[in-house]
Amino acid sequence: MISLLVITGLQGSVEARRRRIKRSSDRYYRSELTVPNGGGWGSWGQREMCPAGTYAAGFSLRVEDPVGREDDTALNGIRLHCIESKASSDSYHSYSTGQSDVFSWGRWTDIKWCPSGFLTAFQLRVERSQGDGDDTAANNILFRCSQGTLQGDGTNWGDWGTWSLTCEGKGICGLKTRIEVPQGRDDDTSLNDVIMYCCD
Repeated sequence: MISLLVITGLQGSVEARRRRIKRSSDRYYRSELTVPNGGGWGSWGQREMCPAGTYAAGFSLRVEDPVGREDDTALNGIRLHCIESKASSDSYHSYSTGQSDVFSWGRWTDIKWCPSGFLTAFQLRVERSQGDGDDTAANNILFRCSQGTLQGDGTNWGDWGTWSLTCEGKGICGLKTRIEVPQGRDDDTSLNDVIMYCCD
């Protein structure tokens, strides 16, 4: 029994180490992309970057579907899917991820990939404060690729804001999100705002 616990503990620490290696916040970035309509609840999490030499060519979202009269949270997380700069669209099966702080409500949507190139700009769909009503804050995201656009499979509350600036550099290579922690019996919003980082 004791040896099983030791083995399990070692396995957990090895997995945690592997995860830390993949989750990087130290990569140099050239510019930040922001939008003016993000929600104001919660606090900013850590910056998460794609591994060196990779850029975001796709994304997926953690979304809670509408739950009726209960407390809706809508967008709960964003995951960037990163490929090497010389990779082609047929090599999307080999990618790494960088993801925002995430809460457990909802499910991950399917990955959406740029037809070519990388993510270069974004818009957020955000619901304004509802006063005494149910607030959801960020509901969906729309990315501009090197060619074309990709809309997430988020929810439909709120309005689309303006586009961020376009990346200086090759493309988006990391993100940081503003998340409101669970409020117990009070109203939850989860993901409120995001900053994207661009790399050469």
